[in-house]
Amino acid sequence: MSDNKSKFLAEFPKIVDELKQDLAQYGMPSDAVEWYERSLNYNTPGGKLNRGLSVVDTFAILKGTTATQLPSEQYSKLALLGWCIELLQAYFLVADDMMDRSITRRGQPCWYKIEEVNEIAINDAFMLEAAIYKLLKSHFRSEPYYIDLVELFHEVTFQTELGQLLDLITAPEDKIDLSKFSPAKHSFIVIFKTAYYSFYLPVALAMYVAGISDPKDLKQAQDVLIPLGEYFQIQDDYLDCYGTPEQIGKIGTDIQDNKCSWVVNKALELANAQQRKTLDENYGRKNADSEQACKKVFQELNIQQHYLQYEDSVAKELKTRISQVDESRGFKQAVLTAFFDKIYKRSK
Repeated sequence: MSDNKSKFLAEFPKIVDELKQDLAQYGMPSDAVEWYERSLNYNTPGGKLNRGLSVVDTFAILKGTTATQLPSEQYSKLALLGWCIELLQAYFLVADDMMDRSITRRGQPCWYKIEEVNEIAINDAFMLEAAIYKLLKSHFRSEPYYIDLVELFHEVTFQTELGQLLDLITAPEDKIDLSKFSPAKHSFIVIFKTAYYSFYLPVALAMYVAGISDPKDLKQAQDVLIPLGEYFQIQDDYLDCYGTPEQIGKIGTDIQDNKCSWVVNKALELANAQQRKTLDENYGRKNADSEQACKKVFQELNIQQHYLQYEDSVAKELKTRISQVDESRGFKQAVLTAFFDKIYKRSK
């Protein structure tokens, strides 16, 4: 584990203690406080933590330093914002797993699948989200940008929920209808469900704390980070079908799960009548033969080559946009380059 990640993880127990004290001040019985503590620890710190770490890393780049060189009080404040994003992620995932009837998450049973939890997980998800605003109030209320942080979290949460809604009604696992799919819907889903909270939110939070919050600079960040987030998800869709389990850390399931992915949308765009019939009859079916039938159509349509062309064109476009960023007010191209490099190297 990297030193950066270890340092970031070391901040979480302090946050849990603070949230437990809040509950105790309300007179919450100890068994309920323990339940909340367990939910926080089970659902929040288990992922890659890229979103949370990006808050600290972005601030350090904006200030021309490194995360390890930040004064400890400043580091803790930035890490707390990072953990607020991880709490937001935990809230989404606990709810998402119930909606998708998922079995495991991050190598362990989904929270709602634990015997004594079940539907209580709905309330636990609400409490994970509410923790964000408790923490923001206790640590940032005296800052001039406090309301900006609160409004940003509210806005991005709503945007993510819009993306989730469109995803759920476009591609339900139990009712397969490929005529509901379209590249425009796919684009909306991935931008709203992933790009805003995973890419724009960490950078915007760091910008507010760094005092670089001119609307022109927030727009410069958004103009690169949103298409970069879309590219990340399209790359994810591609790797789900074409990546090895070693490369992606899991076995791809998008075809069997009826996902409105870039791969199937591109195939629907290019398919002849027979290929379309094959996809209609096999996509979203929970068996290996149907999955292979879909993959055969993807192969015939040379989807891999279409993806590589897309990747090449989007990489050029994003590099151009980054090179044109105006740094006169303190925003830095290096913030965007750091995000771009991580994603571009992932499929290489």
